[in-house]
Amino acid sequence: MAAVVLVHGLYHRPEHLAVVAEGLRTDGTEVAVPELHRGSLAADTAAVQAVVDALPEPPVVLGHSYGGSVITGVRGAAHLVYLAAFVPDADESAAGLGGASQQLKDAVVVEPDGSTTLHPGLAVDTLYGDCPEPLAARAVGLLRAQAPGCGRGVPQHHSWKETPSTYVICAQDRAIAPGLQRTMASRCTDVREWQTGHSPFVGRPDLVVELLRELVEAQQPAS
Repeated sequence: MAAVVLVHGLYHRPEHLAVVAEGLRTDGTEVAVPELHRGSLAADTAAVQAVVDALPEPPVVLGHSYGGSVITGVRGAAHLVYLAAFVPDADESAAGLGGASQQLKDAVVVEPDGSTTLHPGLAVDTLYGDCPEPLAARAVGLLRAQAPGCGRGVPQHHSWKETPSTYVICAQDRAIAPGLQRTMASRCTDVREWQTGHSPFVGRPDLVVELLRELVEAQQPAS
C-alpha cells in the first residue's frame, strides 16, 4: 500500500494536517502524522524515523517549515517534500539558515518556563494570512507551546543528498522569506512554486493533496 508521512512544524499539531490526511486516505493511501514536540530535533527525528520504519514500503515524507529539518535526518523515504521548509546541510540548523522572518519573531511570546508560544492575533496574519477567516481561526486555536532550542538543532544525516526531493516555495509566505526558500530549494531535485502563504494545508489543502497524489503514483510500479 502507498504511504505518506506528514510532518508538521513548530507550534503546530497533527490536527493542522487533518484535511490533507483525509484527502489522501480516500484514495486508499496510508497516512501517518506523527506528533513532534519531543523536546529536541534529535528526539523529533527519532519519532518520525520510528513511523517510517514501521511502514511496509518506503513512504513519501512531507515536512513543513521546521519539519524540513526533521525529515532531512530521516532515512528510508521514497521521496522527500519540503513545504516552505528548511533544508539543512552539514553543520546547519533552521536558525542558522536564516530562520523565522522578523514578522514571525515578533509574534513569539516567551513563557515563564522558557517555552514559547505565538501571539494569536499576530500568528493569524503571519501563518494564515491568505486563509479563509474560519479556517485561520481554527488553526490558531490549535497552536501549542514549543520547547526552546529545536530550531537550532543540527541534523546528523542529510537524506536529500541521496533521496529524490521536491521543494514547494510558498511565494506569499510571511513566516519564512520566499527568497530564503528559493535558495534552499536549489538543493532539491524538483521545485514547485505556489502563490500561497506559509500554510497551504490550511488554506489550499487541495494543492497539497494533489502534489502528494502525483508523487505517490510515481512510486507505484507500472501495471
